[in-house]
Amino acid sequence: MKYFNTTIIEKGRRRLEPIMAENKMEAVKLAKIKFPFTMVVKAVEISAPVENRVADTWKNFRIKFRSKIPINDKISTIRQIAVMSDAGIAINTTLEDVSDNINNEELKEIYGAMNADINAGKSLSDAMKPYAEEFGHVALAMTTLGERTGNVSGAYHKLADMMENLRDNTAKFKKAVRSPLITLVAMAIAFTILIMVVVPKFKDIFSKFKTELPLPTKILLDLEWAFSNFGIFIIIIIFAMIYAAKHFYRTDKEFRYKVDNILIHPRFYLINKAIFLSTMHKYNLVFSELVQAGIPISEALETAVDMVDNLAIKEKLLTVNANIGRGMSLTEAFTLTGLYENMLLQMIKAGEASGQLDTMMSKVTQYYDREFQDFIDNLSVYIEPIMMFFIAALVLLMALGIFMPMWDMGRAAKG
Repeated sequence: MKYFNTTIIEKGRRRLEPIMAENKMEAVKLAKIKFPFTMVVKAVEISAPVENRVADTWKNFRIKFRSKIPINDKISTIRQIAVMSDAGIAINTTLEDVSDNINNEELKEIYGAMNADINAGKSLSDAMKPYAEEFGHVALAMTTLGERTGNVSGAYHKLADMMENLRDNTAKFKKAVRSPLITLVAMAIAFTILIMVVVPKFKDIFSKFKTELPLPTKILLDLEWAFSNFGIFIIIIIFAMIYAAKHFYRTDKEFRYKVDNILIHPRFYLINKAIFLSTMHKYNLVFSELVQAGIPISEALETAVDMVDNLAIKEKLLTVNANIGRGMSLTEAFTLTGLYENMLLQMIKAGEASGQLDTMMSKVTQYYDREFQDFIDNLSVYIEPIMMFFIAALVLLMALGIFMPMWDMGRAAKG
């Protein structure tokens, strides 16, 4: 947003009024709405006042470090807007009521600002644009659709359904991986305790053993020495590496692309499938819903690809819209990405030929949804062999490391 001084003549007197707008034409328009029965002469761009610059700096600081808005809060407010709009309540009254009743302070502030913009003459979609990151590009697309068709309530009901679908799948996936992660952490803690408590009791005995120690015993003794002398440093280094990886993943696009590309590699058992299925389900869900809602294909593709988090997959999907612009069909563009199975491509081709693309894309979405749900339901079965392997490896290392020297000592004593 830019700042303008608008020159206004009222009752023969000239005065300046500051206005925030995207450009001069919009500043003049907003000034006419804000100050009716006056003559707006011109608008001149000025630098932001000091207090506004301070406020903007503080706002950017808060945006950088604030936590994400809970999706349940967003869904509940969107559903409330849909219901109130369906009842014929004016949108500014609706937003004011939502702002007054929501407990989330950030959403309260956002809806309050949107209501102020609407009262100043902006449309609902224009009022939402500054908060596209908070609500998501799909919310902005559905808002624009609702305004075009005059059915904001229907668009928002559909938007709430889409967000609930994405939320449920995310929650189900997190629940599925929570148990294996807890088990792995418990195993790591138990193994560390055994290293720190059990191994030292045998250390003096092993030190008196003059022959060469077996490799498992050497590994245990080295681990015990490292944990005893550098345990705190090891923990700090581990947490520092995790923090650094997260930081670079968020801020360095090239680093993030490399990580995303590695994660979808076939060698990454389970991880690659989980990322691929969840991404393709989300992309096709948004695209099919937008096409069914009447949004043009190019705009629907652009909005859907904004929902893709994995940059390696996103790079391939970004070529779809570009290739359609060059005259390719949707099926040909999807084929070049290498992300769709032949069966799905045939379905999309049939949908294009028969004019039922929205129906076929809905079936493609259902396919990815079934595959993703089946993957989550059987995740424990897939992970169980990996868990058993790690448990067996740790138990075997512990057993061989302690008992092999004892067996050698027993044989030496008999000899």
